[in-house]
Amino acid sequence: MEKLTGIHAVREALAAGRPLQSILIARGLHGDRLEEIVRLARRNAVPLRFEERTQVDRAAGTRNHQGVVALTAAHAAVSLDELLAGKGSPRASGLLVLLDGIEDPQNLGAIVRTALAAGAGGVVIPERRAVGLTEAVARASAGATAHMHVARVTNLARAMEEIKEAGYWLVGLDEHADKRHTDIDLGVPIALVLGGEGKGLHQLVRDRCDFVVSIPAVGPIRSLNVSVAAGVALFEVVRQRAAKNG
Repeated sequence: MEKLTGIHAVREALAAGRPLQSILIARGLHGDRLEEIVRLARRNAVPLRFEERTQVDRAAGTRNHQGVVALTAAHAAVSLDELLAGKGSPRASGLLVLLDGIEDPQNLGAIVRTALAAGAGGVVIPERRAVGLTEAVARASAGATAHMHVARVTNLARAMEEIKEAGYWLVGLDEHADKRHTDIDLGVPIALVLGGEGKGLHQLVRDRCDFVVSIPAVGPIRSLNVSVAAGVALFEVVRQRAAKNG
């Protein structure tokens, strides 16, 4: 992942609209130029993180960064509002994928590719404790990130409420759920919610789901890789909708 260090380099990248995954700013810094970076970052929907100086040093790999480091992204994310109401609205497909803390770029890339193949209108990921739209994710998606709308949100639980208000039913996947993924109607507008590797859904996210379902397994290992689970659930949506449409 490429890093940009220094106030001038980061400001120019923001002004040019370059895709950035996030910007780290050392706590306690002030000044007009830093305020401009904050303003531009918020206008461009680039996540800002205010960290201790040692954290910024570690992220930059050097102490010569003027307190500002930007991590570049392969593709620009969109806002949730743009995802729900912008050009090419996902309402046309009625299918979204929400990811609760996916950290492996291979998994995120595979899920984006599968979501695109299943006709999903967008993917929603959190800003923190999750992989962003890095070059590794773009490679793992085999180019799908260039065609899929991906929104990064500050608070996934709050975003789920907005998605509900937009008319979607939230369906969480949990291997311990009693109800099977084939037992519910997936022909209505659906947002599939998947948890992170080894952690599953956070309780706050799980509680906001309208349904929580499992994918039945019969072998000695009952849990599926998250990207595989996403594929199974997404194409059950495709199957049900195809059956409804004859």
